[in-house]
Amino acid sequence: MKPTTIYDVAREAGVSIASVSNAINGKGKIGKKKREEILKVMERLNYQPSVIASALTGKKTYTLGLLIPDVANPFFAEIARAVEDIAHSAGYSVITCSTDNQDERVLAYIRLLEQKSVDGILIGTGGGADILAQLAEKPLPTVTIAREVQGLPVSGVATDDFRGASLAAAHLLALGHRRMAVLAEDLKVSSSQERVRGFRFSLFEAGIRLEDGDILPCASSIEGGKRATIELLRRSDRPTALFCSNELLAVGALQAAREAGIAVPTGLSVVGYDNTLLSTATNPLLTTIAQPIEQMVKLAFELLIGNGQESAGLVPQRIVMQPELVVRESTAMPQRADRE
Repeated sequence: MKPTTIYDVAREAGVSIASVSNAINGKGKIGKKKREEILKVMERLNYQPSVIASALTGKKTYTLGLLIPDVANPFFAEIARAVEDIAHSAGYSVITCSTDNQDERVLAYIRLLEQKSVDGILIGTGGGADILAQLAEKPLPTVTIAREVQGLPVSGVATDDFRGASLAAAHLLALGHRRMAVLAEDLKVSSSQERVRGFRFSLFEAGIRLEDGDILPCASSIEGGKRATIELLRRSDRPTALFCSNELLAVGALQAAREAGIAVPTGLSVVGYDNTLLSTATNPLLTTIAQPIEQMVKLAFELLIGNGQESAGLVPQRIVMQPELVVRESTAMPQRADRE
C-alpha cells in the first residue's frame, strides 16, 4: 500500500495542496473550522508530513545528530542511549555516527547530517578540529559533550578530567604505590590529554616523576590495553599500579595480569575511568572514576535545543561536571617487596 501523500489529503478534504500545507504549518488565511477539518482528514488517513519537506520550508525536522568516536565503547554507548532517551521524550529522533576520531569520517558525517537537515548536532568526538570550527560558523546549533575542541566557539558539557585523574592518583598514592604507569587513549583527544596531565601533576606534587616511557598511548580497545600492559609487566621495574584512561583499557589490563599470573589487586592495582556497566562486570570489580553521564546528556540537550531558539548573540556556555572516585576491588596496597 502506497503511503498517504499531501495530494490525498487535499483531494479528500476538497481543498488545495496549499491549504493543507497552511493547516499543517499554521500559516495563511485559513479558518479555524476548515483547519480542523483538514487535520481530521490527516488523522483518518494517517498522514505524516514529510520531514524533508518541512526542512525545505525552514521548519524543524525534530532530528538531531550525535557524533561519537565508537558506539562499541561502553561510555559512548551509554551516552548514545541517554541522548536517544531524552530526545525521544522530547519528540526528537537521533542519527548516531561513529567517527573513530578520524577527520575524514567527521567531515563525511557532518555533510550527511547537513543533508538530513538536522536541527542540531551533539559532538562527542575528537579529531576534525578545523572541520568542526567551520561547522561553528554555520547557523546549525552545535554543542560538545564529554569532549572539548580547542578554539571551537560553541557551548559544551564535560567532566573535569584533570580532577578525575588527580583523584585516581591520590587514591593510589594513599595505598602506598610509588611505581605507576598510565594507559592513555589517543593523546590528540582533549579528555585523554587532561587525564594524563592530571595524573602526572598529582604524582609530581607527591615527589614522584612519571617518565614519558610510563605513559603508553593505546588503541582504545580491550586488546590495546592488554598489549600495553603485557609490555609493562615484562619490565624489570614493572609498575605496581596502572591508571587507565577508559574502562576498555582497564579490562585489557586485567586480562594481561591474569595471563601473566599476577594477582589483582595485590600484585597489580588497576584504576579505570567512566564508571560504565563494564566496571561492575569485571573480576575483580573495577575501581574507577565516575562521570555523571545522564546529567551531562540532559544539560547538553537543553543547551542544544535552547541554542535553536532565538539564540543569536548568546555567549557559548561551558559546563564542567565533577567526577567521583568509586573504590571497588581492583586496588589495594602493593605487596611489601614492591613498596619504596
